[in-house]
Amino acid sequence: MKDEIIYMDNAASSRLDDEVFEAMKPYMLDNYAVATSDFAYSMGVEAKEALDDAREMIVNELNGTPEEFIFTSGATESSNLALKGVAEELSEEGNHIIISEIEDFPVLNTAKALEKEGFDVTYLEVDEEGFVDLNELEESIEEDTILVSIQHGNQEIGTVQDIAKIAEVCDDHDVIYHTDATHTFGRVPIDVSEVPVDLVTVAAHPIHGPRGIGGLYIREGTSIKKQMNGGFQENNLRAGVENIPGAVGFAKAVELIDEEENKRIENLRNELMEGLMEEIPETILNGPKEKRTPQNANITFHYVEGESITLHLDMRGIAVSTGSACFSKSLEASHVIMGIGGDHERAHGSVRFTLGRFNDQEEIDEVVKATSEVIEELREISPLSKEEEE
Repeated sequence: MKDEIIYMDNAASSRLDDEVFEAMKPYMLDNYAVATSDFAYSMGVEAKEALDDAREMIVNELNGTPEEFIFTSGATESSNLALKGVAEELSEEGNHIIISEIEDFPVLNTAKALEKEGFDVTYLEVDEEGFVDLNELEESIEEDTILVSIQHGNQEIGTVQDIAKIAEVCDDHDVIYHTDATHTFGRVPIDVSEVPVDLVTVAAHPIHGPRGIGGLYIREGTSIKKQMNGGFQENNLRAGVENIPGAVGFAKAVELIDEEENKRIENLRNELMEGLMEEIPETILNGPKEKRTPQNANITFHYVEGESITLHLDMRGIAVSTGSACFSKSLEASHVIMGIGGDHERAHGSVRFTLGRFNDQEEIDEVVKATSEVIEELREISPLSKEEEE
């Protein structure tokens, strides 16, 4: 795969690590039983042991306990369960929910759905780098506020919120706090024994694990209502036959990440970011230079459209993503870029590069060179460039 394409869209999904695949294979080909109790047949018992071991490995990354973690089908289900589960369980105590306006769609659209059901939702504004204002958060909390959901790391511009301080504000007001850590889990530490966050969404697909598996950390004592009826799996909070291969693969993906890898990715990202902005004039970095996820670089190239950049890079064997409306089924410009004060031109010219384990220095150099050439070619024929010159 590496010989065919330079893949820099790891936030969307990442290549499955070979060791992850090997860890999963026995539970697809040899032991394909469902997880059963100690008083059942041996294959089921072994499957349950594998599930329990995987749960412990993953929740250890958060410094939580196995009883506080349930497996889901991914980040979308986890965030749906967090928001809807708390909202429905506590609806008699209050109906006010607070989120940031740049949340990823699982949180953003779940909040909008709850709003249609009669819940009152406050969408906190962010500053030009994507950070929420703690004073505004505190001022927004009311007597009937039951939940705050503010992400750990942003999916588009990489902003890493100070969830420790956000959690303290929520804790002081006895409000449940959920954070979407899809793009930070394994990359930016979260210690739930020190940070009083109640619910944490995680997923395997951005860290070279399998798609279709995620999880939700639920602090002991957190009020939450089951959303999927059926069996009594996952502490009776998530019905359905457990995805044993997915859980094992998720755990292996977590095991393979270390601080050295994260630092290497961050260094490559910095070189990419600096190279693009030095080589290409009329560019803007979206999000903070510091306090951002180590794998993320999001840059707006003025006077050209993001989809044109993406398509031309694809023809050169480079995969990236864009915040352009033309690449969105909603046909709307990126709500994240707009949320940090950008206009449609800035949103449409934005390109997200997200790195992973299999990117290297040679690829960074090639991407800087290719992007510089593509931007120059596109600006020569861009009516936006000509308007600016006039």
